[in-house]
Amino acid sequence: MALIDTRKEDIERYLDSYPNKRSAVMPLLYIAQEEYGHITPEAAEEIADLVGMSLTDVKSIIGFYTMYHDRPKGKYLIQICDDLPCALRESGKILEYLIRKLGIQPGETTEDGLFTLETVMCIAACDRAPVIQVNFHYHEHMTEEKVDALIDELRRQAAGTK
Repeated sequence: MALIDTRKEDIERYLDSYPNKRSAVMPLLYIAQEEYGHITPEAAEEIADLVGMSLTDVKSIIGFYTMYHDRPKGKYLIQICDDLPCALRESGKILEYLIRKLGIQPGETTEDGLFTLETVMCIAACDRAPVIQVNFHYHEHMTEEKVDALIDELRRQAAGTK
């Protein structure tokens, strides 16, 4: 089923919000990602047609921005900043701990589909380093103990308990 069939109101609202419909490409990519869990090739093509852009241009936007995903991800996308300020505050140590704790490398998803781990270059929270972002929510001044508590809480949420 096409994205326009399932999210017509949202799509039309964004297309009507911009004088140049090409400007709606990023919100429409978010809609597709929300709908499918990632931006499927079909959704990218549909969005290109809706906004009057080439598929290559839409794919370049997907590839450039770390918040867009063209492959399935886990329920919880864990991104850890590895830029210099975070690295100086031991983000590498936290990354290594996450790798051991989750049993996956950056770019991989746990077998249960709960967690995907990624490294990213700067998430604009240098003063709170090391920082982990989970589904666009920051977790600051991370330690191994805070990682344990965070992963435990996410597992509880996924299981439907508090």
